[in-house]
Amino acid sequence: MTTKAIVSIVLFLIVYILLLLLAIGLTIASVIGGFYIITFKLNAITIGFGIGLASLGFFILAFLFKFIFKKHKTDLSHLTEITEKTEPKLFHFINEIVKEVETDFPKKIYLSSDVNASVFYDSSFWSMFFPIKKNLQIGLGLVNTCTEQEFKAIMAHEFGHFSQKSMKVGSYVYNVNQVIFNMLYDNESFDKMIQQWANISGYFSIFVIIAVKIIEGIQWILKKMYEFININYLALSREMEFHADEVAANVAGYIPLKESLLRMDLANHSFNSVLGFYENKLIENIRSSNLYKEQSYVLKFLADKSSLPIKNDLPVVSPLDLSKFNKSKLVIKDQWASHPSTEERIVNLERLNITKNSTKEQLANLLFSDIEKLQENLTKKLFSFVDNADQLTSLQIEDFKTQYHTDFEDNSFNKIYNGYYDHKNPNYFDIVTATGVVNQNHNFEYFFNKENIDMIYDYIALENDKNMLVNIDNKTFAIKTFDYDGKKYKAQESSLLLPKIEKEIEELKVKITNNDVAIFSHFYQLAKDKEVGSELKSKYNQLFANDQLHDKKAELYTNLIEATEFLRVSTPFETIVTNLKTLKKIETELKKEIKLILENPLLQSDISASSRENFENYLKEDYVYFSNNEYRDKELHILSNAINDFSYYTSRNYFFLKKDLLNFQAELLSK
Repeated sequence: MTTKAIVSIVLFLIVYILLLLLAIGLTIASVIGGFYIITFKLNAITIGFGIGLASLGFFILAFLFKFIFKKHKTDLSHLTEITEKTEPKLFHFINEIVKEVETDFPKKIYLSSDVNASVFYDSSFWSMFFPIKKNLQIGLGLVNTCTEQEFKAIMAHEFGHFSQKSMKVGSYVYNVNQVIFNMLYDNESFDKMIQQWANISGYFSIFVIIAVKIIEGIQWILKKMYEFININYLALSREMEFHADEVAANVAGYIPLKESLLRMDLANHSFNSVLGFYENKLIENIRSSNLYKEQSYVLKFLADKSSLPIKNDLPVVSPLDLSKFNKSKLVIKDQWASHPSTEERIVNLERLNITKNSTKEQLANLLFSDIEKLQENLTKKLFSFVDNADQLTSLQIEDFKTQYHTDFEDNSFNKIYNGYYDHKNPNYFDIVTATGVVNQNHNFEYFFNKENIDMIYDYIALENDKNMLVNIDNKTFAIKTFDYDGKKYKAQESSLLLPKIEKEIEELKVKITNNDVAIFSHFYQLAKDKEVGSELKSKYNQLFANDQLHDKKAELYTNLIEATEFLRVSTPFETIVTNLKTLKKIETELKKEIKLILENPLLQSDISASSRENFENYLKEDYVYFSNNEYRDKELHILSNAINDFSYYTSRNYFFLKKDLLNFQAELLSK
């Protein structure tokens, strides 16, 4: 894998040198040609053509050389450096692992706020030729969710990377990617330069157009080279992960690494849930006092909701818990993944079956001198990037617990449904016909049993598999082979599977719909007995009607995203003006929908003050987004927020209707 990665880099250098030689040749030819045109007959036309032709080669050369003048600085502002003086126990712990792995101690050790640990180094042009010492980054969100032995395994994994000579290849790939990125996407100043040159004279613009076409050809070649280099490097990167896992297993045993890997998604989700909670609180000038205490609470809270066992004060996640909702039969090797999947890593660890005796089951937090102070400092640092950081007040842990629990319940469906509606809505059926359906002696628990829950996830998996196979069939997703239901297929055979999967989808949809009808029938009988049958029918009809409207609104959102795509790339002035005219037509429909959102009684208490203000500003003005050959950022920001909030509150409206129906049904059981 290392050889393949190096060969791909060498090939890039050869291609780049060939492009450079051709550009130099073109420049010489265009200068000589321009000189002959001007000297052939000296007048305004020949001077214009001559200078224009001479500039052609220079623009190509400038394009190929401009990456040299781009500076890349590693941003360390989010990191906090720690030393042996402040953290002697941790440094001793790390030093013992370094000796066992037989590698070098990190140049520097940094703490970050997230749920991660990684190796990084200052990759520059010179790092490709001289040895550089690697830095270690430790996320407090990770330390907060593992035992000391698990942390030892994770650190041994990272020092496994320290020992890999193939890490050097990463430095080459990083710099090659910087060069390619610069020439593919970082062209704003270059585009302005050639646009200004083209505006001087119509003769110049002819050769600028030719130069742009040649540059587009170079960019096409670079895109192919980017794919070739990175596919080979990412394959190497995945192998390096397996190797680092083996180092970790030899140092700490495979079980601690396995258990921490299985818990990682839940640890990440818990941390992100806390951050998501504070996205809304920032509007009220409220921040966290300690994100990590809150992460620990959410970790256990979610574990309890999923009935996960607790060991060493941490949830135990099994491979079954990790994959119980993944019913897909389609297996595609992700050639763009930098890491193997968790499942692949666990299979590899279990194959090694290296065990180590350990009594270090206390939390890894205890390795730090004053973990609570560190947690509070990193929390404060994370919120320091907020605009009004000095005006924020801290929320205490008990208040967080109360508010998080309330928010969770407000945004969840009643647990009596056993998760049946978490990822599905009631399938459409004719209400009038369904009122005549008689419940076939099924009790409430039957409708939401494991078999029916599995049926939902089977349906979701089939739909996802179908969509992926359609993408493979029309070559949107370019692969050579894939596995389906344990059998290997060539990419061109994907169309053969689609009819079979579509038939399974239809059969399963009928079963799910029949269950939904039976559920309605069960609750309708209860509602009739309590003389609220018409109210239940009304809630179902309202949800079904909104379902159809929701699809149209989703289509409007997609159209808006497509219509504003040009704002995210370098676009000629004339095209910007044309695209904005198209956008204005779609905005008429957006403004109608926003008015409905502001008038919707279901959403009144849910619309935040900032969203309401942005909506009102957007509605009262017919904004101009581009004038004097420049974008107007303030107006575009209002538009962007309006589009995103429109999508969010459209979904919230549907959620409230669905929750209202499900709560109404639940109340029928209790009355």
